[in-house]
Amino acid sequence: MIDKDLVGQGRQYHIACATGDVGRYVFLPGDPGRAPLIAGFLHDARRIAENREFVTYTGTIDGIPVSVCSTGIGSPSAAIALEELAAIGADTFIRIGRSGGLQPDLRVGSVIIATGAVRDEGTSRAYLPIEFPAVADLRVVNALIDAAAALDVSYRYGIIESKDAFYAEVLPESMPIAEEWQARWRAYQRAGVLCSDMEAAALFVIAHARKVRAGCVLQVSDNQFAGHRLGPEPSMDDTIRVGVEAVRRLILTDAKETPGPTG
Repeated sequence: MIDKDLVGQGRQYHIACATGDVGRYVFLPGDPGRAPLIAGFLHDARRIAENREFVTYTGTIDGIPVSVCSTGIGSPSAAIALEELAAIGADTFIRIGRSGGLQPDLRVGSVIIATGAVRDEGTSRAYLPIEFPAVADLRVVNALIDAAAALDVSYRYGIIESKDAFYAEVLPESMPIAEEWQARWRAYQRAGVLCSDMEAAALFVIAHARKVRAGCVLQVSDNQFAGHRLGPEPSMDDTIRVGVEAVRRLILTDAKETPGPTG
């Protein structure tokens, strides 16, 4: 049941934010603890709301309001965040997160810019049939690539995979259907799929359905196919810097495309 007091205040049920609380540009980390880290790259950022896994900050980039909202782990909660943020005016989303490498040559710490994602999660199927592709917005992808190049941050771009079961990637041999998962990972590797996360595919599909923009920049945190199991996480500063610079570039291009007043 929806909290009538919350709705009566004009706030979204899960993220507890209202129109005017967030900018049109929003970074979407999974980990709530990563929200203040990303907010530290904004100017004058302040915490707006905290409810469940959703922690929201708003600051500015070059004087333009930009927000950060954590989504928690997985596509269902990421979908809620995008839906409610879009309902209060956000229209450009960049997921900043971690991922598991699938290609043996991907080192821990590598930066990945997703152009699209394999829909191995279930949330996006509530929106569109599986035949609909999960593709990042081209303008956001180009801004991320240009940002990485300008910052001299080494990166790879391409298709990633989004799953629902974390341990199906980290420990596929432990799954009851181990053979199926192991065959799937081998197929993805042969096709050049770079890494695996748990949110991007749903965000891309829902963004298309809601007529907003979404992109994704990830850091490789482990790569079990190269013998790099989960361990101490490297700094995400380069990944965050790429996201921030991409938004700076989108702000400039969006301003040029916005018609001025007539008179």
